[in-house]
Amino acid sequence: MEARDETTMRINCAQLLKGPTGAARRLDLLEDITGIDDDLNLESPIRGPVNLIRTADGILVTASLKTDLELECRRCLEPFSATVELDFQEEFHPSVDISTGAKIPVADTEEDGTVIDEQHVLDITEVVRQAIFLAVPMSPLCREDCRGLCSMCGQNLNEGQCQCVAETVDPRLEVLKELL
Repeated sequence: MEARDETTMRINCAQLLKGPTGAARRLDLLEDITGIDDDLNLESPIRGPVNLIRTADGILVTASLKTDLELECRRCLEPFSATVELDFQEEFHPSVDISTGAKIPVADTEEDGTVIDEQHVLDITEVVRQAIFLAVPMSPLCREDCRGLCSMCGQNLNEGQCQCVAETVDPRLEVLKELL
C-alpha cells in the first residue's frame, strides 16, 4: 500500500510547454524519498539526471536514477544494503492548454500519474515509485557465495558451521546438490 507523506518530485514545466517541440531541460535530482511506499526501505536519497523534452503532445521525461535499498537475502534472510538503478522514460500530458487555459480532456487510458496539473506542474513521484519496484532484484543475495541457513536447525551458515549431523545422500542424487 502506498504511504505518501510530503515526498514529491514536482517539476514546473510551464516554460517548456510554451517552447517549441524538441525544447529540452535537464535537472540533477537529489531527493529524500523515504516514505514513498511502506514496502520500500530506502537508505539514501534518490539521485541522478532527469531530462525533460517538449513533444507535440506534452513532456517526455527520461531519467537514470540510483538509490540504496535495504533488502532481505533470499538464502540467509539477513538484511543488506544494495544500490538499485532505475531508468525510465514516460510521457506526461497537460490537463490545461498553456496558451488559452482551456481544459484538455485526459484520455481514459492515461494513468493519473502522468498528467500535468492545472498549474503546469508534473509529478514524477509515482513513476519513480513504480520504477524502483521494477528495479529490485527478484532474488536478492547479500553476496554471491552466501551459504544460507541450515535446513535442519536454521543456523546461518555464513556465521559458522552448525552442529547438525550431515545426512548421507544417495550418490545418484549428488549431482542435484550442485544445483543448489
